[in-house]
Amino acid sequence: MSTIKIRAKESNGSVTVKALMKHPMETGQRKNKKTGDKIPAHFIQEVVGKANGDEVIVVHWGPAVSKNPYLTFAYNGSKGDTLELTWTDNQGNKDSKSTKVK
Repeated sequence: MSTIKIRAKESNGSVTVKALMKHPMETGQRKNKKTGDKIPAHFIQEVVGKANGDEVIVVHWGPAVSKNPYLTFAYNGSKGDTLELTWTDNQGNKDSKSTKVK
């Protein structure tokens, strides 16, 4: 099951992309209330957006981004473009999702 939900819509040659990523985004500063141990840092470091194989956005995040981050951006494109969004976190996990622009 993918952790990414994407909507991409074209209007007047501009494609607006809205994406929601399911991720805990732990800073490494919070403590487990029962044990008192710090919860290890676990956050998305990089998000790459590609349209028809060409990079249209690269985002670098740190631990300050909230849980289940939402990203919106626009690029010059058209209906039918294949949009792919990929994230990589600081523990080496990755997820990717593709959709067609409407």
